[in-house]
Amino acid sequence: MADDAVMTRIGQAVMLHRGGDREEARRRLAALWAQLDARAPALHRCTLAHFLAGTQEDPDDRLAWDLRALHAATGGHGPEDRAVRAFYPSLHLSLAADYVRLRRPEHARRALERARDTAAGLGDDAYGRCVRAAIDRLGPAVSGAGGQPP
Repeated sequence: MADDAVMTRIGQAVMLHRGGDREEARRRLAALWAQLDARAPALHRCTLAHFLAGTQEDPDDRLAWDLRALHAATGGHGPEDRAVRAFYPSLHLSLAADYVRLRRPEHARRALERARDTAAGLGDDAYGRCVRAAIDRLGPAVSGAGGQPP
């Protein structure tokens, strides 16, 4: 499968999800995941697992996919894998939100702390500002362990 084709297919499924068709997005992303193997680029595995997490209704399933995304990002040592590590703040933020939903406050605090720590390396661009703002928004939910992230 060509690299661009994988990212295009991920993008198409994400558009379906954002358009309200969670089930079809999940089906397409899961089919794509089944086609990847352990040698697939970290970018593909990380991105795909991250977006599959977002299609899950069950909080435990969502957590499992977010953990797969983080594992994919941390699994390699090549130049592309280092680039994928730029996603760390967002990946840890997703884990923190999962742990809030699961009412696991200590895990949520640690994940949010990792998100903050890794966000320090983000630039002052739209992505960096967006991630830092999301970290700030999640902070009160983690502190209160209320069960639902904002």
